[in-house]
Amino acid sequence: MDFRQLETFVEVAKAKSFSEAGKKLYLTQPTVTNHIQNLEKELGTLLLNRCGKKVSLTEAGTILFKYAIDIINMRDMAQFDLGMYKGKIEGHLKISSSSIPKHYVLPYILKEFTKKYPHVTFSLTSRDSKDVVESILNNYTDFGIIGAKYESRQLEYIDLIEDNIVIVTPNNDNYPWEIGKKLDKDFLLNQNIIMREKGSGTRLLVEKVFKENNIDLNSLNIKACIEDIETIKKFVELDLGISFISERAVKKEVNQGILKTFKIKNLNLSRKFYFVYHKNRQLSPLAKAFKEFVIEYI
Repeated sequence: MDFRQLETFVEVAKAKSFSEAGKKLYLTQPTVTNHIQNLEKELGTLLLNRCGKKVSLTEAGTILFKYAIDIINMRDMAQFDLGMYKGKIEGHLKISSSSIPKHYVLPYILKEFTKKYPHVTFSLTSRDSKDVVESILNNYTDFGIIGAKYESRQLEYIDLIEDNIVIVTPNNDNYPWEIGKKLDKDFLLNQNIIMREKGSGTRLLVEKVFKENNIDLNSLNIKACIEDIETIKKFVELDLGISFISERAVKKEVNQGILKTFKIKNLNLSRKFYFVYHKNRQLSPLAKAFKEFVIEYI
């Protein structure tokens, strides 16, 4: 069993495709197939179910997948430590994040991180909080930065920063109050509401707080459910509705006089962003270095 075979197996399992794994590893499909076949022959068991173009893990494959991730991460840890010894840290960091941290928190962190580790490259994947958690639990992602907790004995959460969800409106005569004013809950009943998609941290918090305060979400006039923050802000600016958005996400538009923000009396819509990872799995060395850097930075 060599590392190349294990890496190929892991990528095929993640992509559920021989061809997609080949593209990612810069290998031909016959080479990918050969790596998998040799690994299965050496271990004496079938690791992948092949049904046409569909690929899935067998029970044996599921067992190996967990260990393969740890083995590869341990190898990378050795290389990372040797790199530190030689004075050069490099590698590629894969970051999964919900939309608010991705747009309004991570750019500043990554700017400082790349100053310290200039040879490190990174890719940033945007997912809602629920998808990030599922990706970690399914061993496809080392860690994530999200705005909601999904309880699991397998996950470790580290508090990063606090955030506030506010009511965002256009800046026009229909909303004459001073920015930051606390409005009555009845205000919401007469408005068109634009909600975030299900699974987002913002949506989860709003639903939770509404339930605690006996507010029926179905009593509101929800005109749209939109995933993209920038699209929601544009809809609000055009007076198509109001929305619940992170205060961080609209700071620029508020300062420019495009949007206004308000709060609702007796509704606590504050939350935290979390660094989340699998407590029973070895983080890759670069992911571990990033985690420690983020904690120190915050």
